[in-house]
Amino acid sequence: MTLGRPPDRPGESDRYRRWVEMLGADDPLPCRPRRVVVAGTSGSGKTTVARRVGETLGIRHIDIDGLHHGPGWTPRESFLADVRAFASQPAWVTEWQYSAARDLLADRVDLMVWLDLPRRTVMRQVIGRTLRRRLRREVLWNGNVEPPLHTFFTNREHIVRWAWSTHYKSPLRVAALRERRPELPVVRLRSRAAVHRWCAGPLRAASP
Repeated sequence: MTLGRPPDRPGESDRYRRWVEMLGADDPLPCRPRRVVVAGTSGSGKTTVARRVGETLGIRHIDIDGLHHGPGWTPRESFLADVRAFASQPAWVTEWQYSAARDLLADRVDLMVWLDLPRRTVMRQVIGRTLRRRLRREVLWNGNVEPPLHTFFTNREHIVRWAWSTHYKSPLRVAALRERRPELPVVRLRSRAAVHRWCAGPLRAASP
């Protein structure tokens, strides 16, 4: 088990106990999960890990960004309907993001994987990814491409600025979910090495 960072009021023993009793990179999973969300701030590597979970467990990975972003980065009107549709299925893995969808997913999930990476690690990853995508003009969801690099200075929601400013929110969201669903297993991975170790160890051991 990982000894985690306590919530804001660590004197509340039940809340603190639930916080520290998360699974770590070497802890076996209590069962073979069928519905999995991967949590973490933007740029933490959620999609990469979700894809690997899907491949290892033999379950479908739904890229939630692809459901959300329409052409021109416009949110798709069918987004929540699409989330409800796949969440009702017996097996899937996706990224835990978008405020409108988080509760829908949390109500159905039987495992959360939380990429609780340091901000410096996240920033290295998101900056490198953004530069690569822009310079290569990589086509993302529904024909979208990364905006020009100068928009970092003009757009408050630029992905690099967003990753920096929202990094603190992941622990708050996870804590709130554990208040609501204390029985839900949460795997907390705090480094890239821990991610690789968990994927090669407990995740692989839980595969069919």
